Amino acid sequence: MKKAFLSLGLLAGISVAAQAQTARFGIKAGASLSSWTGSDAGATATKLGFHAGLVANFGLNEMISIQPELLYSMKGGQDDTNSNNRVNLNYVDIPILAKVATGATGLFFELGPQVGFLASATNKTSSSSTDVKDSFKGVDFGYAAGVGFQVASGPMVGLRYNGGFTNIVKDITIANTTIQTNLKNSAFQLYMGYIFGGK
Repeated sequence: MKKAFLSLGLLAGISVAAQAQTARFGIKAGASLSSWTGSDAGATATKLGFHAGLVANFGLNEMISIQPELLYSMKGGQDDTNSNNRVNLNYVDIPILAKVATGATGLFFELGPQVGFLASATNKTSSSSTDVKDSFKGVDFGYAAGVGFQVASGPMVGLRYNGGFTNIVKDITIANTTIQTNLKNSAFQLYMGYIFGGK
């Protein structure tokens, strides 16, 4: 059901963007603090990462716009008791956000669905690096919500949270019994960017 709502949200965002009065494009990059949520997250600590990519902004009026993005995002988590034991998950994320500006102050809020495509997954320790991509699902469905500030000339800064709707680990079948893991992505992203052409 969540996937259906997410798909509808993505389609609605694309449809609304097609009716935009203005179209502007930009870039963004920043730091990420990622971990996992869910009953199987265990003693997981946050892991520092990076994200960067391209931004398109389709203005519907002076306050509301639709903003799809194409981002390379480092996610994952690390052992709470051993920072040398961590799982690095790298995604190509596509959020489609409704962005609401508050006026002359430059303050804005953003919210929308997000789909992520797993590019790589490695389990790293102080002495080894193991490819574990086959243990994780190739697509992650979730959402993004944030707040930020953009000046009229184009520069912006923001803080965003990425949450997952779906489990990211593949189901395991042992002796005709399927074991489902409750593990979802979770990440805070602090970023800077530039929208060419201003707000």
